[in-house]
Amino acid sequence: MGATGGDDHQAAGMFSVTVTEKEVVAAVLPMHEHWLPLSNLDLLLPPLDVGVFFCYERPTSSTLTISSSSPATNSYNFRSMVGVLKKAMAQVLVSYYAFAGEVVSNSVGEPELLCNNRGVDFSEAVADIELMDLNFYNPDDSIEGKLVPRKKNGVLAVQATQLKCGGLVVACTFDHRVADAYSANMFLVSWAETAQSKPISLLPSFRRSLLNPRRPSCVDTSLDNMYVPVSTLSPPKEPAPDADQLVSRIYYVKADDLNQLQSLASSKGNKRTKMESFSGFLWQLVAKYCAIKDDDDDDNNNINNACKKISKMGIVVDGRTRLSSDLERGDVMEAYFGNVLSIPYGGKTVRELIENPLSWVANEVHDFLENAVTKEHFLGLIDWVEARRPEPAVAKIYCGGGENDGPAFVVSSGQRFPVSKVDFGWGVPLFGSYHFPWGGTAGYVMPMPNPAGNGDWMVYMHLLRGQLEFIETEASNFLRPLTCNYLRCLPASSN
Repeated sequence: MGATGGDDHQAAGMFSVTVTEKEVVAAVLPMHEHWLPLSNLDLLLPPLDVGVFFCYERPTSSTLTISSSSPATNSYNFRSMVGVLKKAMAQVLVSYYAFAGEVVSNSVGEPELLCNNRGVDFSEAVADIELMDLNFYNPDDSIEGKLVPRKKNGVLAVQATQLKCGGLVVACTFDHRVADAYSANMFLVSWAETAQSKPISLLPSFRRSLLNPRRPSCVDTSLDNMYVPVSTLSPPKEPAPDADQLVSRIYYVKADDLNQLQSLASSKGNKRTKMESFSGFLWQLVAKYCAIKDDDDDDNNNINNACKKISKMGIVVDGRTRLSSDLERGDVMEAYFGNVLSIPYGGKTVRELIENPLSWVANEVHDFLENAVTKEHFLGLIDWVEARRPEPAVAKIYCGGGENDGPAFVVSSGQRFPVSKVDFGWGVPLFGSYHFPWGGTAGYVMPMPNPAGNGDWMVYMHLLRGQLEFIETEASNFLRPLTCNYLRCLPASSN
């Protein structure tokens, strides 16, 4: 397989990626084949694949953490590192057997997980580029389809890529119907712990009964505004030839700038979280672009019509801590493997968003989140799905707005992304990120922690090209394109 990269904000140059070997890695212990139903919350996910990747510098004696009994310690090279990854994968799949199965349809057409230990497709590749020449700012150019594998079979695919400098990229693609980011993070940490011969710190639980519907059910009608049966959706229209396209970019944000933004978003004693502040700030910028993008026509009617449009922003909420308050579930939800997500959203006119201060917008974000951060919301959502099965449903905001609606996007907090814990024995990643061009018509944004743990953020953004160009202009001192110059200046992680 050949691929080429471009140069955007940094001289990535042209490079090729060649897959040199493919192998299916199965669990090291035999497994009894069985079916694992997807929960009602899993069933809200369409068939989506999520990518995640980690970049490692060439190992040195100071970064090695594998035990001295390992032959890799004395002669560290790509072959030995791949051997560590594969051996640990075969071991960790014994506990994380869901990732070694495959999704198939049952008799009523719903997806189910067949736990048959078919294994994980594991590819080895070589890239004709050095780590510091990779264009992290533009992952569409340097990561998509090159360093992150396209999953063709099973639930999980992995690719390990050797770089010219001796560095390594480890990337995974997994089926979102089987795991959310929390579950994938659990797996990644366990895989790294296994590679270092450490005990797994958090064994996964697949107890689907934790998310059983109630009898009798109790559904809040407000959920009809958040989720929709797929059959009620209009078929997607072919985009115009000159239509703006969704693209992916990665930025970094300084901790001091985040603190200042949080101060601006907090008022009258109402302190807003960094997530609420950042989301409100981005919502304002996207609305402002909507209002002025037709300004070139010098048509006030266009501008006025744009200001009347409803712009929607959703925030992904993890329900584990909410459901853990139930004595029946207790602390088991911390280890639950699967999807425990909801995407509440707010809708405001473009005019409201751009004419009010950031503190007002942040309060609106806080208010629409408040109703969704409860145990009752998630129990009601489970019941809502049950009442409509086997009809598939999806989050309404995933499909964006209607034809006359304003822009829509979703923010998902990646602050628990454990990049500093994904150490397979040759050191902490220099950089790691999710890569999720999710296929919906709405945008998608994920802020993640800096690997050095200094409070800076890395922000993956999948928005319209025009929106991103406008945001880069308007917020150039806040959202900075991620370059290797920034990564070179990171202090060593204390983790």
